[in-house]
Amino acid sequence: MGCGASKWKDPGVVRRGRPRSVGEVVVFLPGLRVPRTVDFPQSLGDHLDTSTVERLSALRATVVTMAMQESAMALKPRRRTTRHGGSGTANLLQALEEYLPVLLGLVKESSDLRNKVQFVWANQEDDSEETSMADAWYEVLSVLHLMAMVCFLQANSLLLPRSYGDGQGPRVSEGEQASHC
Repeated sequence: MGCGASKWKDPGVVRRGRPRSVGEVVVFLPGLRVPRTVDFPQSLGDHLDTSTVERLSALRATVVTMAMQESAMALKPRRRTTRHGGSGTANLLQALEEYLPVLLGLVKESSDLRNKVQFVWANQEDDSEETSMADAWYEVLSVLHLMAMVCFLQANSLLLPRSYGDGQGPRVSEGEQASHC
């Protein structure tokens, strides 16, 4: 196992010159699991104050909307920015980071709210395949999984070649062209 430029080396042979280009980088784009809308007021309205239920609803609605948008864009290998200048994955990650602490309030040991809400998540590849569970720990683990996948997508986007607005690729000197296979 190793990178594309690594290969077995004979201990008696000295390699000279610049290392060759690795070539094209291939990245794995994972399918995302995206949340579906949940009716917090119906499930938690009698157990929590209205402002907490509204905050939880608003945060999850933001995550649902952004995850759906990012899921649709995840397979397009070009760099994108939102209207606000940030990347979609960064904004989704921020929304998840804001939602998680509020969600953790449902899984406290003394809380009887853990099994009050039916959380639904769907796979990106097969929208009809949904997983539903009435356990806030399922939601916590699903949020953490989505956060990890978003970080993975961000890392992958750094490996993908940049698109150039002027229609020309990066400029390579003649010496570098000779060293690229």
